[in-house]
Amino acid sequence: MEYFERHSGGERAIIVHLDIRQIQDPDDLSEFELLADSAGADRLALVTGSRSRPDAKYFVGSGKAEEIAELVREHDADIVLFNHSLSPSQERNIETLVKCRVLDRTGLILDIFAQRARTYEGKLQVELAQLNHLSTRLVRGWTHLERQKGGIGLRGPGETQLETDRRLLQTRVNQLKNKLDKVKQTRAQGRAKRQKSDVPTISLVGYTNAGKSTLFNRLVDENIYAADQLFATLDPTLRRLDWQGVGRVVLVDTVGFVRHLPHELVESFHATLEETLEADLLLHVIDSSSEDMHEQIQAVKDVLAEIDNDVPVLNVYNKIDITGEPAHIGYATEGKPNRVYVSSKDNLGMEELTLAVQQLLTGTLTTFDLTLPYDAGQLKNTLYELGVIQAESYDETGHECLTIRLPSDRLKQILGQANLSPLDVLPLAQASLLMPTLEPFEQAISAEQAAGDGDNGFKNTDSQETHEPVDIDDAPATDSSS
Repeated sequence: MEYFERHSGGERAIIVHLDIRQIQDPDDLSEFELLADSAGADRLALVTGSRSRPDAKYFVGSGKAEEIAELVREHDADIVLFNHSLSPSQERNIETLVKCRVLDRTGLILDIFAQRARTYEGKLQVELAQLNHLSTRLVRGWTHLERQKGGIGLRGPGETQLETDRRLLQTRVNQLKNKLDKVKQTRAQGRAKRQKSDVPTISLVGYTNAGKSTLFNRLVDENIYAADQLFATLDPTLRRLDWQGVGRVVLVDTVGFVRHLPHELVESFHATLEETLEADLLLHVIDSSSEDMHEQIQAVKDVLAEIDNDVPVLNVYNKIDITGEPAHIGYATEGKPNRVYVSSKDNLGMEELTLAVQQLLTGTLTTFDLTLPYDAGQLKNTLYELGVIQAESYDETGHECLTIRLPSDRLKQILGQANLSPLDVLPLAQASLLMPTLEPFEQAISAEQAAGDGDNGFKNTDSQETHEPVDIDDAPATDSSS
């Protein structure tokens, strides 16, 4: 078995992109250049070409491989980046020819994730993905792998370095999986606590660089890192938010997706993606100014389908400051929005976004005029926390009057928690919206009961004669002896 010594990497890069007619959904070159920039590469030259199918040995063919080797020598490049997925043997063969490090699209994305990981969980997930990817590239990867251990205290049962590395790698993978299982349990406990407190969770998902973090900052009024680059945000960020008109929610900013996201990453980041699965609503942030908008939307849908997502989705078409689209809401059916157009950078469409989230989380909004009892302070506090009070005033009797905008079902629930009937606080016409709808026979029974309550024992149904009540003082005296 012939081994070779792998070259160390660097930042001076040659970019390789081929148009493979056999591939139905090719990777985008401009996106790959952004990936290279995000990784910190210094792009020196671009090699393009066209083939009907990949070459078995070099992927690009022998002639194109010689061209890449010449460019590496001419520019003194440190690394060759392929906008394709290479097999371990293709990667090895090209490295042998060009005499520098070769990295495919999957390896480049893993490198970016390794740079961006900041939290303990993120670093565990990235390391697990890298080790899963590396496990397929150990064979014939380094010359030292063919040697057995030697020296005092290092002699063993004849195990080669390759076998040792495989065993150590698998041990480390098992350790990482165990640690991530504990992280998963911790996240599950946090979600259970939020669900018990009846606090809805809203997750931002979308293609990388679509503007999720900028929208997140706009909503929570914070300044988490956001930049015009791919995978600027890797670790999920959770914030509690008192959203005007929606109430208290937990907002989650998740990692961005990309076309042909490496399977190793999807597997490793499953604990993070579970935040998406357990949300009450997904805001799918879309870069409406991108020429590849539809392909990016499909890429996000593919990842969501891979993790079996069935959470309601609201499409948020971002960057209308570039497209010139007006801020508005689009409805799939009456009262059920499915898209909203905003600009998180220029703060456009935030009111429309709030209204759409209200309708999806709580239902169709209705305006109600409440007259509060004197002891309804807790009810007023609840309405203030939800941010649904439109106007306040007092009537001539000193009762506080509130104009609120809220779904009827939600108001009915709040009144029930306060032990109040709709008739206690609402005009009859509005209270009827919260009262149960009776069947005809139920309405007849209710009318009979009301009529019976109104008789009070003074009306004789067998005669038209009415009896006036007798004053005791005017009544004739009775003979006690009789």
